[in-house]
Amino acid sequence: MNTEKSISFMANPTEMAQIGEDVGAYKATKKQFFSFLSAISAGAFIALAFVFYTTTQTGSAGAPWGLTKLVGGLVFSLGVIMVVACGSELFTSSTMTLVARVGGRINTFQMLRNWVVVYFGNFVGAIVIVSLIWFAGQTMAADGQWGLTILKTAQHKIHHTWFEAFCLGILCNIMVCIAVWMTYAGKTLTDKAFIMILPIGMFVASGFEHSVANMFMIPMGIITAHFSSPEFWQAIGLDSAQFADLDLYHFVVKNLIPVTLGNIVGGGVCIALLQWYTNKPHSH
Repeated sequence: MNTEKSISFMANPTEMAQIGEDVGAYKATKKQFFSFLSAISAGAFIALAFVFYTTTQTGSAGAPWGLTKLVGGLVFSLGVIMVVACGSELFTSSTMTLVARVGGRINTFQMLRNWVVVYFGNFVGAIVIVSLIWFAGQTMAADGQWGLTILKTAQHKIHHTWFEAFCLGILCNIMVCIAVWMTYAGKTLTDKAFIMILPIGMFVASGFEHSVANMFMIPMGIITAHFSSPEFWQAIGLDSAQFADLDLYHFVVKNLIPVTLGNIVGGGVCIALLQWYTNKPHSH
């Protein structure tokens, strides 16, 4: 008789559903001051990933569009890997606390409080990186082409229709949250990091909209558009008036609000709630 205990190399879907519920309950019931601090680091990690993305897209005019975006998406996955490995709180994945609410582990106030605390913490972290990149003079890299990549990317993001931005937000967080949900199956850091690369790469390469990433990209575009030196505009051979629409109104109303709502639907409902409900034990 073999008495050796079998070794499981991954959690099964039922165990993952339990982990998802436990994680949601933990996030929403812990001291929210610590959630706020944790969210600052997550916002900074995602912003740094967008810095990496911007670098890979700069000076790539002659390369095939899809391959360029693939590279950008793959390097951006670093941001979510850092968030998960360090246990930081990211709004897009915090939408999955919805399963703890539906499971009766937390109440609506606790869930929404966590979302708000994490959202604003992420924003603070993103703006810290915006400031550091700005004062480091990074926008002048590659003779100003780095800054031009920021301007073009940010401007593109504020010109979706409201419904387009909402749908792009849903699509984005389907991919982010399936990436994070799949990490619940992993038993090692390597498992967790590896399984996230392609889902995250896919959403970024496809141009889906991530509210926290946009907290870096669009403010970075706004500052670059309105405060860059004459030398910058001379280097890229463009007039600042072309980017005058990069402002607070377009950032918040045309992008952040619909994208955030889409992120909640994509992550909380389409992934977390569906995965949790279909895989948790049901009485016959």
